[in-house]
Amino acid sequence: MRKRLLGSVAAALLISGAAQATQLITEEEAKLPPPKGAVAADRRGIMRGPKVEFVSPGDTVSSPMRLQVKFESFGGAKIDPDTVKVFFLRTPNVDLTPRVKPFVHADGINMQDAELPPGEYMVRVDIKDSDGRPGTASFTLKIAPR
Repeated sequence: MRKRLLGSVAAALLISGAAQATQLITEEEAKLPPPKGAVAADRRGIMRGPKVEFVSPGDTVSSPMRLQVKFESFGGAKIDPDTVKVFFLRTPNVDLTPRVKPFVHADGINMQDAELPPGEYMVRVDIKDSDGRPGTASFTLKIAPR
């Protein structure tokens, strides 16, 4: 009886560990049509606004993946975590901000287990610093088939 109870506890821990992954993009959202028209690219020139940098885990990764984005501010300004917005670029765009919000800090986003279906997903992150200057970055997440 005790072995069976310990086995059940171990199985429950394994299942709860797997349940820790956070759904970043759902199967239904992945099927939405791609954005119409051009997608805004990085701005060029001297900018005083904050920098947004996607830390790529590799060209193609499996799900769940670690979503890591770094923020850098300039001129003594601080990143305002409440201004962070994350979008999955589709028609219409999908606001991922509520799903990512628990993982947002002043220095970036650190989501250990982001769950996504296989495919390629264009994501945009927008932020502002304490002086109200905007920063943005777009990047593609490539998720390998399971």
